[in-house]
Amino acid sequence: MMNEEKVNEIIHRWRDTLREDLKLEDYQQFRTMGEACLDEGDSEQLLTFLQDEKNQGIVASMGCELLAPLVKEMVQKKKSQDHCQAAVTQLTKTCSPETLVKSFLEVTEDVDPGAISETIITLLPHLQTALLQLDERKGACVGLVLSAVQKQLSRLPVPYTQQQEEADEHGLCRCCSALAAFIKPFVEEVKKKDENASAEDEELRTELLKFCMRSLREPLLEAELNKDRKSALWLYAAEIMDILLVIKESLLFSGSLRRDILVDNLSKESTACWAYLLFVQLIGINSFPAVFNLVFLLQCNMDHIDQLLSCKMESHLLKGLALFSKSLEMVEDNSLPVGLLELKSFNNAPQRLRQVLTDCPIQHLRESGLQVFQLLINKLDAEAKHKFFRCMLKTSNHAGVESYIVKNIRSQIQLSMKEGNANKWFLGVELLPLLQLVLHLPQAAETDLLTNMDKIMESLNLLRFLLLRDKELRSYADMWEELSSIKDSYLKTLRVCLSMSRAYYSAELKSLKDEQKLKARETKDATRSIRSVKLTTVKHENMSDMSPEVQYQVLQSALVTFDLIESLIVRIEEITEEKLAKG
Repeated sequence: MMNEEKVNEIIHRWRDTLREDLKLEDYQQFRTMGEACLDEGDSEQLLTFLQDEKNQGIVASMGCELLAPLVKEMVQKKKSQDHCQAAVTQLTKTCSPETLVKSFLEVTEDVDPGAISETIITLLPHLQTALLQLDERKGACVGLVLSAVQKQLSRLPVPYTQQQEEADEHGLCRCCSALAAFIKPFVEEVKKKDENASAEDEELRTELLKFCMRSLREPLLEAELNKDRKSALWLYAAEIMDILLVIKESLLFSGSLRRDILVDNLSKESTACWAYLLFVQLIGINSFPAVFNLVFLLQCNMDHIDQLLSCKMESHLLKGLALFSKSLEMVEDNSLPVGLLELKSFNNAPQRLRQVLTDCPIQHLRESGLQVFQLLINKLDAEAKHKFFRCMLKTSNHAGVESYIVKNIRSQIQLSMKEGNANKWFLGVELLPLLQLVLHLPQAAETDLLTNMDKIMESLNLLRFLLLRDKELRSYADMWEELSSIKDSYLKTLRVCLSMSRAYYSAELKSLKDEQKLKARETKDATRSIRSVKLTTVKHENMSDMSPEVQYQVLQSALVTFDLIESLIVRIEEITEEKLAKG
């Protein structure tokens, strides 16, 4: 550290030097001297220097060089924190707003990963002061600041559980609260100049919209929100929705967004989150126009639901399922016409839902998905149900989903048989295309019975039900004759498949027993390979990876399943013979 006399000499020279005559070395030396003061614990002396009236020219010219070390000192919460806070406040009063904003942005970009939240919380009030002093390019500068801050916040993990949010270990919740306070005066400016907005005002409005769109995607799309618990992130979501209301931006129609906001998936994910906040969390619902038809709202939300369900993240899937459920609940049962299924969104969203049911590893999401799946079926009218069932039977390639569809087909047939409920889609010749898909083995006699067991059992139960209720069906002569033909063909193929499967698994079981006997006689550790078996319980796992005891249980269980299928076939044949005997 240079001596006091040398320091005073340099300060006097700076006082007598015009800003344009200062050199790069002067700026570097000014910063070095300021950092030295802080390192030696002389923050009070530095503050006195900055507040001295005689030094205001120096401060105005080079004061922003001290922002980074001052902020670092404040974030580390040293004893000098109050002096540093006052020093930064003095700089915001003295330095030019444009230079301040530039320097603050440099501090934001260079922030240490472990100090993101503290740095942002420390900077925002001073950044707000600097921005409010701007006369020109305010909108653009506000946009730069918001973008830089949100970029840093995106590096923080989003708390997902209530406990994580309350702990706020990484400070994201506190940052969001600070950001909401920071943005308020700029929102008020837009609100006041709504009718006589200049180009500058419109630019600020656009930057606020971009800010909202980014906030909807991060952190709100990942956050767990509950309208019964007004958490910090829920309140932040409410602030974002309020801003959108002030700037008069509705995200119901993606086409209404300004073109410069539509960037890849940003707008899609953000508008999906907006729809979730509006219709599920009910944030801003009282200000939403009540002129839209409920079916139309469902149609609009289908794109948002498709977007949310296309992601594998739990938070996205939860929001997608919740939005799907709420959107369906708005419309009456049996009211959605078949024409809606021709729309791309009405085709994509149910297929995404089917993927959740079949591929999602999280049980509670699959359970919620199944509830939404049934709710969707309930809302379709008879013709739409018929088409939807056909589509799912053709495309799902999953025995569990197909089994669920078959169960619903049976319910619709049963409903149609009640007085006053008859319809051609589930009682008459229109039923045949469905039954052809139901009473069908995907690989004919070589079908894996165990993998397809759920659908096969449900299909046999449906067939038994139809035979027992033949009086309602025989009035449709052509339909009954065709059904009998489909039934005979299905049962014949199923019996061949059953015979082949039983022979194969019996041989495997015998082979396993013989192998165990051989091992016992020879008392050796060697094992023999056994062909792999595809089972719903073990999927593609190789039988040789199982212990002999587990292999035995699997093979024995398969044979029991075959007996169960055969017992249903026998019962159907008995019913058929009884009906023929009665004429």
